[in-house]
Amino acid sequence: MSRIGPADDDAEAYCAGFELSEWWCDGLADNLIEWIVDYALKSDERNSLDSTNSYVRLRQAAARVYTSPKYERRGEVGEIAAHAICRKYFGTIPVAPRLNYLSASNDPVKAFDLVHVRYTGAIDDNDVELWLGEAKFFKDRNAAIRDAIISIRSHIMKGFLKNEKLLLGPQVSKDIPHSDKIKELLSSEVSLDQLIKQAVFPVLIAANSDATSKHSHPNEAYTEEVQTEMSELWAKLHASGLTNQIKLFLIYVPLGDKDKLNSAFDKRLKGLQIGA
Repeated sequence: MSRIGPADDDAEAYCAGFELSEWWCDGLADNLIEWIVDYALKSDERNSLDSTNSYVRLRQAAARVYTSPKYERRGEVGEIAAHAICRKYFGTIPVAPRLNYLSASNDPVKAFDLVHVRYTGAIDDNDVELWLGEAKFFKDRNAAIRDAIISIRSHIMKGFLKNEKLLLGPQVSKDIPHSDKIKELLSSEVSLDQLIKQAVFPVLIAANSDATSKHSHPNEAYTEEVQTEMSELWAKLHASGLTNQIKLFLIYVPLGDKDKLNSAFDKRLKGLQIGA
């Protein structure tokens, strides 16, 4: 994926590109598979990766993404895309793999889709941002942004953030620079106000795009149309009032065909799981 248009403080768009006059679905599916090791494995597992265990680690990662045959409504494609973009373009470092856990009532509760840290100055400085991300992988981009707004509102509630701190604090790897600073930020002794002050909330929307489906190669017109779609999504985020409460950053991934990408990714993932 490459950036479409200029870098921006509020919103950026990233596209798979085109091949033989078609949206490059297979290229994006391959790229997402390349990122599953970084996305799904713990820090010590990634650090022990070498030429003797790379295939084993890849299959371990594939097994952790999902194994369900019912993949059509799953959102991991969006989560991996968010992980890859934040890692590649913003230099973030994963604090912990994505978590799913049960609440006290045994109802499934979804954690942030992405928990990374970013160093805003020199890596030897203590200036860190905690990136707490939400990813939506939908056909309809307007439905995706509506759902994202609902999720973000629930995720910045006092009870959710306190539970998230309890979950994440013990999982911060010691090999992450300034891990003690991150653990302190996630400790119960630190106010949620301070956490929010040091947090960025990236919101990835990967959804079908009118611009991507009608064009056959990147050009100025395509860039302008994607930017217009992204601006409309950002306007909805701004209208929600959330931008006055937290630092949001919109990541828009315009798709040519969401279902086609989902199928291509699932085929590759299940290929790695055969015989596991």
